[in-house]
Amino acid sequence: MSGSSAGLPALLALDWGTSSLRAWLMTESGQILKEYRSKHGILNLPEGGFSAVLEDLLGLWRLPILPPAIACGMVGSANGWAEAPYLACPVSPDALATSLKMVQTGQGMLSIIPGVRDDGMVPDVMRGEETQILGVLALRPDLAEDVTIVLPGTHSKWAQIHQGRIVGFRTFMTGELYAVLTAHSILGRFSAPERPSDAESIMAFEDGVRTGASGDSVSSLLFSARSRVLAGRLSAAAVPDYLSGLLIGNEVYSGPRLNRASSQRTVLVGDDALCARYLRAFRLLGQPEPEVLGNTAPAGLIKIAHLAGLVPGGARSQPFSGVGA
Repeated sequence: MSGSSAGLPALLALDWGTSSLRAWLMTESGQILKEYRSKHGILNLPEGGFSAVLEDLLGLWRLPILPPAIACGMVGSANGWAEAPYLACPVSPDALATSLKMVQTGQGMLSIIPGVRDDGMVPDVMRGEETQILGVLALRPDLAEDVTIVLPGTHSKWAQIHQGRIVGFRTFMTGELYAVLTAHSILGRFSAPERPSDAESIMAFEDGVRTGASGDSVSSLLFSARSRVLAGRLSAAAVPDYLSGLLIGNEVYSGPRLNRASSQRTVLVGDDALCARYLRAFRLLGQPEPEVLGNTAPAGLIKIAHLAGLVPGGARSQPFSGVGA
C-alpha cells in the first residue's frame, strides 16, 4: 500500500440487520474514516427501500459514486435485498469470501456475505455473526486453533472455532425471550415502573443468574419472577433485572453443554454493556472468565473484502478515491 493511498476510503462496509443498520467507510488497512447508525433495518425501510437508504448514505458522506461495498447480516436473507445462501459448517474465511452474493444496486455493485448453517441434530443458522467471528480471528489470530466465541444479543450464538473454521454453533433466544416476557407476559405486567437502586439492580440480576443456573426447567424458573415478589424476596421494580439474570444465567450454564465446546478459551463479542452482564454471569458461576473484544464486525468485513479482492490486499490494485470535498 502506497503512502498516498493510506488514508483514502477504499471500502463501504455494512452490517445490515433486522432492526438497524451500521455502516463504516474504511481505508485499505481497515481504518474507520466515518461511521453511521440508523434504525433502517430490513424491516424498517423508508420509501424507496434498500436503494434509497444506500443513496442517502452516499449523499450524507458526499460520495459521488459507490466505492467497493460489502454487507453482512439479514440483508442477505430471503427477506433482504438478495438472498445469499447459507454455507454448511465447517466454514472457513476463504469459503465465505468466495461465496459472496453480488447485487447490482443502481448505485453500483454490493457484495453480500452468506450466512452459515449447522446441520447437526438440532439445525441452526446465523447471519452477520459469521462476520463478527472472522473479525475476532483477524484481530486475534492466536485464537484460531480452538476457541468458543459467545455473541450475546437478541439471538445469542455460541460458536466453536477449530483450526480457523466455524465448526458448529448453538443459538439461544435470550434477548428475544427477555423482550417478550417484559413486554407481553404477566411477569412484565407484574413489574413496577420505577427504577430500582443500583445495588438492588445488581442483587436482583445476580439472584437471577444463580437461579437460572440451578439446572431446573427454565419455564418453571421463570415463574419465580412473580413468586419471589409475592414472597417479599424481590421488589417489583427489580423484576426486569432478575429476569435478565435468570435468562443469561441459564444460557451461560447451558452453553458449554449444548455447544459441545471443548475449548477452555472463551471470547465475548458485541455490545459493551451486554457483554459486561455476561461477564458478571461467567464470574458468578465460576466458569473460566472470557476475554471481551467488543464489536468485531468492521474487522470481519475488511478481512473478507481483502480475501475477496474487493480492496488492496486482494485482487484490486487501486483504492477508491471519489470522496466529495
